[in-house]
Amino acid sequence: MIQFEVQLGTRAYPIYIGAGLLGEPRTLKQHIRGNHVFILSNERVAPLYLESVCRALEPKHILHLALAEGEDTKSLQTLEQVYTCLLENRCGRDTTVVALGGGVIGDIAGFAAATYLRGVDFIQIPTTLVAQVDSSVGGKTGVNHALGKNMIGAFYQPQCVIADLECLHTLPDRELRAGLAEIIKYGLIRDAEFFAWLEDNVERLLARDVDALTHAVHRSCRNKAEVVAEDELEISGARAMLNLGHTFGHAIETGLGYGQWLHGEAVACGMLMAARMSTRLGWLSEEACERTRALLQRAQLPLTLPETLQAETLLEHMARDKKVRAGQLHLVLLKDIGQAVLTGEFPASTLKDTLQEFCGS
Repeated sequence: MIQFEVQLGTRAYPIYIGAGLLGEPRTLKQHIRGNHVFILSNERVAPLYLESVCRALEPKHILHLALAEGEDTKSLQTLEQVYTCLLENRCGRDTTVVALGGGVIGDIAGFAAATYLRGVDFIQIPTTLVAQVDSSVGGKTGVNHALGKNMIGAFYQPQCVIADLECLHTLPDRELRAGLAEIIKYGLIRDAEFFAWLEDNVERLLARDVDALTHAVHRSCRNKAEVVAEDELEISGARAMLNLGHTFGHAIETGLGYGQWLHGEAVACGMLMAARMSTRLGWLSEEACERTRALLQRAQLPLTLPETLQAETLLEHMARDKKVRAGQLHLVLLKDIGQAVLTGEFPASTLKDTLQEFCGS
């Protein structure tokens, strides 16, 4: 088992990475301060892993809710359902909320924990690759709105993150590939050496090689933990670099309708759009842009948009992005592989030309 901390002073917490961690009760139970546990999961994950988690928690008093699967579940309506379950069962401030599932479950559980009784403990047990390397780490929680993704939420740190790599054995191939997009992101924004390693090992990751997955998850979590420790609340701009491809990607998800593309798929296409825009601006070399495209393609991620999605639609959704300041959209772009920059200094025509390259006018 690999263990290290997200360094956040009094809010510091450990990340555990390894195979078979759900079968080790001590790892989980040491982070539960009360006797009541509320496990939030979904209808696909619960039959696979709920029993193991409940067994690890004995003799705690356990309450469980399984939500429908899918991105469209991440809504205020679902959040109301979670609150109702907690209230009807008289869950007090000694309750620990456990997120057992992917990014959708982690985001809903975290936001519910942040706001229920003005804050109760929660633990992340991510079961997808996207969640293990990205969404479970760093304390971003929230739900979607019809007008934008992740627009309602809070920063709220977990007590710990337990990433059991055995959960990836039951992950569908499409979701595994979506997770690779977030892994590639770390190489692009701050870790050129890791990007080169991914170029040499992407097929091993697709084949679910245990050693390769362990290295990739660990390196990704380390990268994110370092950024979060530097800029927990996204004030200095350092944490914003983690959003490479996300402004484009969120617009794609919203424009197509939540759930049509997986989050990682939209981010992958968004990262290539960011790379192409960086090249148009003369910041990123054609060679680096091609390396980015080639690795995303080898990871079997979608890099073209449906013809029904129009550039103007994406622009409209991007205008509502959280990185809009004083009416000016800011984007994470690339100067080189391993070197990202947050900027609003670009011609509107360059953004529009980039969008039109990928979709209809």
